Amino acid sequence: MTSSGLIALAAALCISISTIAPAIGQGRTASKAMEAIARQPEAAGEIRSTLILSLGLMEALTIYGLLIAFMLVAKV
Repeated sequence: MTSSGLIALAAALCISISTIAPAIGQGRTASKAMEAIARQPEAAGEIRSTLILSLGLMEALTIYGLLIAFMLVAKV
């Protein structure tokens, strides 16, 4: 396999892993937040703001993976 082939494979792995892992985390986080709101409806505002912050941070991880993949593709 050539060097450019390995870089392309690394970019593909980077995108797939950095997309799948945060997606699973976001699903679990949203699920637990909904359970928490169902148990304590009076704390819904605080739970919701914490949920939005954590989802944004998880999404940033995906964007970092995309950035690294773009940097790898630029080397091809």
